[in-house]
Amino acid sequence: MKLQFLGGAGEIGRSALLVDDSLLLDYGMASTTPPSYPVGRVSPDAVVVSHGHLDHVGALPALMSASDRPEVHWTAPTREFALTLARDTLKLHGNTPRCPFTETDVGRLTQQSRPHAYGESFEAAGYEVTFFEAGHIPGSAHVLVSDGETDLLYTGDFHTNPQRLVAASEERPDADVVVCESTYADVTHEPREQVERRFARSLRDTVAQGGTVVVPAFAIGRTQEVLMLCERYGLECYVDGMGTDLSRMLRNHPDHLRDPEAFSRAVSHARFVTSNGQRERVAAQNTVVVTTSGMLSGGPAMTYVPAIRGSPVNLVAFVGYQVEGTTGRRVLETGRGEFDGRVLPISARTELFELSAHADSGGLQEFLGDYEDARVLVNHGDRCGWFAEQLRAEGFDASAPELGETVEV
Repeated sequence: MKLQFLGGAGEIGRSALLVDDSLLLDYGMASTTPPSYPVGRVSPDAVVVSHGHLDHVGALPALMSASDRPEVHWTAPTREFALTLARDTLKLHGNTPRCPFTETDVGRLTQQSRPHAYGESFEAAGYEVTFFEAGHIPGSAHVLVSDGETDLLYTGDFHTNPQRLVAASEERPDADVVVCESTYADVTHEPREQVERRFARSLRDTVAQGGTVVVPAFAIGRTQEVLMLCERYGLECYVDGMGTDLSRMLRNHPDHLRDPEAFSRAVSHARFVTSNGQRERVAAQNTVVVTTSGMLSGGPAMTYVPAIRGSPVNLVAFVGYQVEGTTGRRVLETGRGEFDGRVLPISARTELFELSAHADSGGLQEFLGDYEDARVLVNHGDRCGWFAEQLRAEGFDASAPELGETVEV
């Protein structure tokens, strides 16, 4: 097999791996300013998608502009997430150079969609492909690709510990080559139970003292995880932004949820914001508001945070990593952020609760422990080279390909 790393090599964002010039694994975009996309030009025979986050599916509709359009293979939730993200990208960047696809391309994507279940082998571009649950978000998958001689395991993003929303990654199919994510290769997560208890206590105390809590959250996965936490700990909450429709949609995919009944209770427990006019009233209440975007790069959070910024009784509770250069990162580090073109001081308290959906250092080591005889190619991380070096010191045949590099396996 010939593997070409078109994105996600030594970086987090715009994941794209081309196999033998014919099978494309993921095709994402990075939420930079302006957005960035995989390098090179591709015309694959088929595309297989690991999961429905922007950095893995964001550029996918651009492949539909040619006359020969590839079939797209994914799980049912991934299809729903990808189409929702594509339509949102059109709203934000449509008819500008920042958007590489059109509404027509998104429509064509629905025609080329081929959903599959976990464990169901299928043919794509002449390869046998199988999905295995990855424990990252609903519908996320490890992708096993076989050409009859070499078995390639593309991990996508994964977690080896269960979350409230999804079960952990547990299946370890045989593979000769593993392309492994490394987002948190140099981090040990605080035990999930401790993070959840701190989160619930901080939110409850803020509301009890007369404050408002704004929880900026990623629409896919993190919003739903927070809703389940609020229901579990009896916290009143509102939900706003893209996460509202996606939360309702996920009730139609119980097979991809760890506890469908608990999730249904969480959705029923939350109050949904349905109009712009509600936001000012909700922000003035002693309550919790869960809203996009998770890094304050847009969405209703850009209304709620300025609305509550003036009082130290209020709280902005981040629940995910804040990428350097984002408004969320600046608010956390400096207490100031840019909203609607103005740099505003944030007197409200800020806290970070890492409800990560990725395996940490220990989880990655645990996962790769089943692949000691395989060749390991490290991607999707800020320190891919460092992690590959650590693996080599432990006896692995490991390396970290560079962006645009082609590797023979």
